[in-house]
Amino acid sequence: MFTGALAAVRQTAPTAPPFAPTFSTDSTVPSATSGHTAILNALSAPATSSVPFGCPAPTTEPPPPSIPAHCPTKPESILATLSGAETPGHSVYLSRRGNSIRQHQGILQEGYTQYHADKYQHTDNPNGIINMGTSENKLCYDLLHKRMTQPDMLHIDPDFICHVVVMNGCGSLFSSIAAVLCDPEDAILIPTPFYGVITEDVHLYSGVRLFHVHLDCEPSGSGSRPFHLTVDKLEEAMRKAISEGLNVRAVVLVNPHNPLADVYSPQEMTGFLEFAKRHKLHAIVDEVYMLTVFEDTVTFHSVLSMDSLPDPQRTHVMWGMSKDFAMAGMRVGTVYSDNRDLVEALDKLGMFHGVPGPIQHQMAILLQDKDWINGKFLPENRLRMQAAHRYMTGELQSLGVPYLHRPAGFYIWADLRKYLYEPSFVEELSLWRCFLRHKVVLSCGQAFHCSTPGWFRIVFTDRQQHLTLGMQRIRRALEEIDGATSTLDTGTTNEATEEKGTEKTTKGDTTDTHKPLAVKSTSLSKNRSSEEPEEKDNNIPDAIPLVSEDFILLDCQTSHPAESLDSLIGALRQQIHTSDWLEKNTPELSAGEDPELLDVFKDLLDRARK
Repeated sequence: MFTGALAAVRQTAPTAPPFAPTFSTDSTVPSATSGHTAILNALSAPATSSVPFGCPAPTTEPPPPSIPAHCPTKPESILATLSGAETPGHSVYLSRRGNSIRQHQGILQEGYTQYHADKYQHTDNPNGIINMGTSENKLCYDLLHKRMTQPDMLHIDPDFICHVVVMNGCGSLFSSIAAVLCDPEDAILIPTPFYGVITEDVHLYSGVRLFHVHLDCEPSGSGSRPFHLTVDKLEEAMRKAISEGLNVRAVVLVNPHNPLADVYSPQEMTGFLEFAKRHKLHAIVDEVYMLTVFEDTVTFHSVLSMDSLPDPQRTHVMWGMSKDFAMAGMRVGTVYSDNRDLVEALDKLGMFHGVPGPIQHQMAILLQDKDWINGKFLPENRLRMQAAHRYMTGELQSLGVPYLHRPAGFYIWADLRKYLYEPSFVEELSLWRCFLRHKVVLSCGQAFHCSTPGWFRIVFTDRQQHLTLGMQRIRRALEEIDGATSTLDTGTTNEATEEKGTEKTTKGDTTDTHKPLAVKSTSLSKNRSSEEPEEKDNNIPDAIPLVSEDFILLDCQTSHPAESLDSLIGALRQQIHTSDWLEKNTPELSAGEDPELLDVFKDLLDRARK
């Protein structure tokens, strides 16, 4: 089966590690495959337990877009549900936990519900929604389809040996690891921003909470970079968690990072692991993006390639097929650990998260084909990712949008703070919905628990036609925001000027202390009237760093001078009337909530409509 084949790879090639490079060692791919070699060598080492397999996890419909009053939730989660059509309320058939799970909805669910109902199709639905929010690699489907349909994929060998824990995806692994390492209400440290679904992975079943290690978007000094994770920040978060009475059991380390696309060096990872050892924390190392490094100058090193780990019994390494092999939906995740007790405990949960035997077999055959992986798939995938990344960064530069220039991942972490009327997560959500109205889905920063509003993740690993149309729609959305902001700024300035003139007439030389609101706006350099995809030259030069650490940073801060209350209310009223907020948020959506709160909501809506 899957893990048995990995062991066979090691036994049949004792002098050459799996995935030995067959091309120049100065390219990115050998660097990435060296890390992959380490994890496969470790995965093929004998373990103490086999993993049962069973039926794949059932597919469920997204939960209804509603949050009941009795279900504690964060403000941003409530905001994401305001446009839902129904309020399902409390079911008498379910437990409190069951109702909470049923009614839970992520911050981005609204957008993806609309996307699945209105997907872009070149011929059948050309005005449908382009998905640039889901982190999937769609650049090499042709290569995978050809390999996955070869005859050796269709023959099943009944003899199998399982050496590592295999489950149906890394989400199941996160959930299971949290269950066996933590008790309910225990905590796990995790740096922010991070892939937000991990919150549900560790909480819905296990009742484990994540304690955030907030990273600053601004460099803090010499040698620092935006969103820079350091041991000092981990220590500070640990002290804060202890002061709040939390029992911290583990720390999550994602390398390469999602959504930042940072690749941490062996020295950095060693420092993080030593921090975990000092505090007797389990280190859950997520290396699911290990083969997505596409820049020639960067090398990925798996922690399993280290000569020794600071605390092997508390270091657990996760990896899956979905990202590195462009197989989103295949649901195959693995975890390697030297901890016998952990492996045995995960084995017990394997019956709920098993991978069907035929799928394990196909994945094993695929991983054994070193010639195809090193000679065909990885080099071609790297070239296609480089071209797509060049195109996307070129477009962002033409828009004047700052972003992190990083060497890995399927996405770019872009700074759209200058398009927010004010620095708030409510404004960020409004901008995200503006993109959705223009039929393109992105991922906003609050979905990744980013501490600073205005950051968005944009996925670039898609076909050129989709990228072209998606960027055209992003451009039009930003033009709309830019135009509305300029109009609002002009109106506010005129109003303030009239007030100032009136005061001079009545009071003589009295100085006006109410200055107009100043909102910076950036004129966009391109303006296309047609949405037909244009032929683009993919030989776009690489993004030119404007500051250190390849962080392309423009002036994103908005100045907010003091204003009169009437002026602010007027600006807010105009903003509401120029959006679809009133149409989406009707009192009927809150019919099942507290009657007193509903009355307040109706009163506020009536005032906003005036």
